[in-house]
Amino acid sequence: MSDYHSHDDFKLLSELRTLDKPGFDGFVALDKVVGRTDGQIPLKYRELIALGVALTTQCPYCLDVHTANAKKAGATREELAETVHIAAALRAGAALTHGLLALKLFDKA
Repeated sequence: MSDYHSHDDFKLLSELRTLDKPGFDGFVALDKVVGRTDGQIPLKYRELIALGVALTTQCPYCLDVHTANAKKAGATREELAETVHIAAALRAGAALTHGLLALKLFDKA
């Protein structure tokens, strides 16, 4: 097993909480926004949005959690595949627009 990005790393959460309880509790409170069921966006879509963000930020732990949560919320493999391609398109779009910034900065240099 690799030293990086192991599912077993979740076991360290309690240690992280012990080391900085206020910071940890703040993160947990913020993270609960995704799992809300009292909002206008249904849970399945909230999890697919979270998954799309996890794909663009490339967080393997978020991918782990939100893929499982999306499945539990009723997402299909097809919806997951579309989420992957939407995230890929946005990631590519960001590279393109940063390319425009690079051109502008090049001309200023």
